[in-house]
This record gives sequence, structure tokens and C-alpha cells, in this order.
Amino acid sequence: MRKFLLAATAAAVVQLGLMGAAGANTLRYAAAGDIYGLDPDSMTDSFSNNFLQNIYEPLVRYNKELKIEPALALSWELVKPDVVRYKLRQGVKFHDGADFGADDVVMSLMRAVDENSPIKGNLPALKSVEKIDDFTVDLHLSGPTPLLNNYLTNIAIFDSGWLEKNNAVKPINAELGQEGYTSTNANGTGPFKLESRRPDAQTVLVVNEGWWDKPEHNLTKIIFTPIASDATRVAALLSGEVDIITPSPLQDAKRIAGNPGTKVLENPGLRTIMMNFNMRDKLVDGNVEGNPFKDVRVRKAVYQAINMDLVRDKIMRGKSRNAGLQIAPEVPGFDAKLNERFPYDPAASKALLAEAGYPNGFQFNLNCPNDAYVNDEEVCQAITAMLAQVGLTPKLVTEARTLAFKKAQEKQTDMFMIGWATLPMLDGFSVLSAMLHSPEEKLGTWNPGGYSNAKVDELVKKIDVELDETKRRQMMVEAFAIAKDDVAWLPLHQQPLSWAVRDNVEVVQTADDLLRLWYVKVK
Repeated sequence: MRKFLLAATAAAVVQLGLMGAAGANTLRYAAAGDIYGLDPDSMTDSFSNNFLQNIYEPLVRYNKELKIEPALALSWELVKPDVVRYKLRQGVKFHDGADFGADDVVMSLMRAVDENSPIKGNLPALKSVEKIDDFTVDLHLSGPTPLLNNYLTNIAIFDSGWLEKNNAVKPINAELGQEGYTSTNANGTGPFKLESRRPDAQTVLVVNEGWWDKPEHNLTKIIFTPIASDATRVAALLSGEVDIITPSPLQDAKRIAGNPGTKVLENPGLRTIMMNFNMRDKLVDGNVEGNPFKDVRVRKAVYQAINMDLVRDKIMRGKSRNAGLQIAPEVPGFDAKLNERFPYDPAASKALLAEAGYPNGFQFNLNCPNDAYVNDEEVCQAITAMLAQVGLTPKLVTEARTLAFKKAQEKQTDMFMIGWATLPMLDGFSVLSAMLHSPEEKLGTWNPGGYSNAKVDELVKKIDVELDETKRRQMMVEAFAIAKDDVAWLPLHQQPLSWAVRDNVEVVQTADDLLRLWYVKVK
């Protein structure tokens, strides 16, 4: 496994100096962390998959208004309740010149749901893909699937011949440290092609002149550089060394807005930041027998020890939105009554801990990324201090998201932070199926803590096949209510979208936090 490097200030300055010679239609883009790799089937990390949508394309995609529109599929129709037929776009070529067709769709979709694929939960109902002719495929499902197109927006289509040639038909799991040919090479149909990649240093894309779609951008090249340091990232923007940064630190918003030639883009985001509890038999790093987090009283004690108003006002500069649910108000399945948080009450926390048999608290590890979310490290430091005030002893570890999420998936954490934007579904079922259902085949794929409630599992399976939208939403609200009573997860807030750009850059900012480079113009 390659070594993950922090973008040190000195190294970043050297790198940015090399970027200064970029041409007029080059977009110089800096983010807080690097992508995992170049295989969109190998990771659930939203940032990585968002970036790769500029190289690889799905059958259908979200547009600027987050409405589903045709991409590599021109149309679709319901053949049977469990069979959907897709007519494919003709004349499309992969970046290496190979023709796109039905064989590529068959192999790509089945690769995505392979047992080793970490994104298999993103297409849980798919049983098989049947080639009808060179430009028609039937998707055979386990039952009616109301969110099929929502799922498909995040499933990349590969060149089947390219996969076979490079021994890459089976997917890898980058989150477990696995690597393969697709980790460092790419061959999609998207608006931009891979020119070069140096992990943790620079990834360069160039325009795909043969793209099937009509470009709304005017870019010829994208130079992407991860810069972990907020200060260095902001300095690079202010000095003109980069054109866009994501995220833009909230504490620097006034300085960026007041600087000639730069501006801040801020909008409400879909991503809910939350904490997961280890509910297995033992703590990973504890000093007591068993696992106190298996007791709902302990989980609620942790919840009520955290002052999210203070986090919002001081750390998030008043721009976050406190959350009592794991989904944002814009997401189907949201219920305003359930979104009310349990009150911040340290005295109640201490009483709950004592009632559960831990009057003196206990030790556990608390793992957080430091390059994934807005002020993620600062939020975790504040939470650690608040938990200490009620007698708990969290051992905080902050590190690059690639390492933090790998530890979480490998069940090496007692509490960990994650953000979830319900993508690609844009539906509450995303959380219910991946985070609240018991780990089981393609369900519970992001439930490393092991939360399990039979009633929630039953509801999830019903929601999965219910075509009546009113009934679906009622069942989602019921499932979220049960999970809230169980304190299955600990919701914190929805973070704001905060990007910053130079004035000569036109960019579309959407609530899903996906930088769609095919809409960007440099003046």
C-alpha cells in the first residue's frame, strides 16, 4: 500500500510554483485531500467518486438541478416489475478509441455488484444484466426498485475489453489497501482524460476532444493538487497559484471575499456529519470489560454531552445546521419532528453513565479524518473535550480520511466520524440500507459498528420495493424514529458547502458538493 503523505507547506509551495505556467484554459484545482485512486468501483469515498465522474460516466446522471437525465443510456422502460430495459447511446468512444456498447454495460454493472466491491450496496437489487443487442440491455432485479436510476448515477461504465486485457474484471477494494491496474490507470468515456497521476502530489486531466456530449466548459486541462493545510490552500488561491479550492475554510471567508480577484461560494449542503458507535462485544481500545456502547443509556449519555450549538457558533462560524437525523431536510424521508436533537445536558449524561454502571466513565478510541469535512479535526477536538467533562476518556486520533475510513471499515474504531450525503440516491433509503440495516450481503455496507434492529431491517426491505412514494416515505420516517430511539448513530450537523474561486472562474455549485468540471469556464 502506498504511503499517504501530508501536503506540507514547503512541498506545496514547490508544487504550486510548477503549476504557475498553466495555460489560459487550464483549471488549477486544490482540495484538502487526495482521491483514493482511479477505480470508482473500489471505494465509497464521495470525494473520490465525485472526481472520477469527470473521467468515467454512468448510464444516467444528475444535471445542474440534480434531476436525472440520460448519459450513456438514451432511454429506459419497464418491461416487467423486475426488468428494466435501457437503450444505449451509439457513437460513443472510450478514451483509448474503443467503441462503447452493451458488452461494456454488462461487465461494468456486474463488476460493481461483485462480492469484493465496496460499492455493491449502491446497486443492491441487481441480479443480472442481459444483452439484448449491441445497444440494448435488460437489468434483471430482485424485485421492483423505485430508485434504480438514482443508483445508476454512481455506477461507472468501463471498457470491457480494456478490463479483460489488464486483468481487472474483478474489482478491488481500495479501502482495504488493495491495488490493481485500475488504481493507477483510467479509460472512461467522460469529458476529461487522465494525462498523469502522482498520488498525494498531482493528478492531471486533459479535455476529451471526442466526447459525445456538447461541452458547456472551455477547459483544456485540469491540474488537481491535494493541499492538506488550510493556510497553504488559501494562500495559493489568494496569490493566484490555484483557481479553485474545496473546501474553503470558514474562518477565512471574510479574507477571501475581501481580497481583490477572489470570492467565496457558500450554500446549504446535503452532507450530514455523524459519529458511529462500536456495538460489538468488546471495545477496540478500552479499559473495562465488554463494551459499554452496547447500552443505549451510554450512547445517549455521549449524545447529550455534546454541545452542538457551541460547535455551530464557534467552530462552524454559525454556518452549519444542527442535525437530529442522519439526513438533511431536502432528502426524502426527512421528518422535522425527528430532527430535534436530544438536549445538551452534561448532568443527564453523568446520571445515565452512572445508571449504566460507569460512574467513573471509561476509555475508548475516537477516530476522525482531518481532510474530509469542513473543520473536521476541530469538531472532533471539541467533542473529545466535552466528553471528558462528563468523565469519559476518549483517545482522539485524527488522520487522513483514507486511513481513518480504512480503520472504520476494518472495525478498528470505537467511535468514528463520517459524513453522508445520501448520494447517489438522494433519498433516505441510502442511510437506511447502508448504515442502519444489519450487515448482510449488500445491505449494511457502512455499518461497521454492528447496529441491528429487526424491525428496522424489516422496514428497509419493504421500502426497497415499495413503488408508492407516500407509503415509502411513511416507512422511512418510522425506521428513522426507531433508530433515533436506539441512538443507533450520533448525528452532529449538516456542514455548509464552502468553495472559493478566482473571479475569472465560472462554476456551478450544487447541493451534492460535486464539482462538475464539464460546467466550468475560465475567462
